[in-house]
Amino acid sequence: MKEHSMDFGATFETGLSYGEFLEQFGTEEHRTRWAGVHQSVQLSAAQQELLAGFTREMKVLVLAGAWCGDCVNQCPIFDVFASATSCIQLRFFDRDASPELAEALSTCGAARVPAVLFLSEDNFVCGRFGDRTLSKYRAMARTQLGAACPSGLMPEEGSLQDLVVQEWLDEFERIQLMLRTSGRLRQKHND
Repeated sequence: MKEHSMDFGATFETGLSYGEFLEQFGTEEHRTRWAGVHQSVQLSAAQQELLAGFTREMKVLVLAGAWCGDCVNQCPIFDVFASATSCIQLRFFDRDASPELAEALSTCGAARVPAVLFLSEDNFVCGRFGDRTLSKYRAMARTQLGAACPSGLMPEEGSLQDLVVQEWLDEFERIQLMLRTSGRLRQKHND
């Protein structure tokens, strides 16, 4: 496996905002689909309160494709999160226009999207997540593998979108807590 020495902090600075990404890489049809998903994402009061309580800056680098069904169903969630707190800084990159980044963030041997890389305020890698959440993979397994799938999992309660939103929020919260409890960052911020 090739080791990547990409400067993710410098790369992050060259990324596009959510709107810029869709404007540059999406067709009118893509933008309409993304807008529909964006409007359908509803955060609960508890989810909004959680995001409002974030205190550490999080740089979130998102490798995506405006054409990608998994991206249209997940990337708007990230923008909704970022709208709920000033601590989340999102930057988007098109997979096909960013081959070096796509290679560095490859998953399961391919440039799968969305691929999300979380950075600290001072550009240390804190985590990666994507291309789909567990709930999405469970739904796919039920459809593609049928009832004989030996997972033993019971169907989830709630809509798939609500489950995916919560799973992404869990990951954003995990990274926020990593940053919040970091001894290095607590010393830096004197908290």
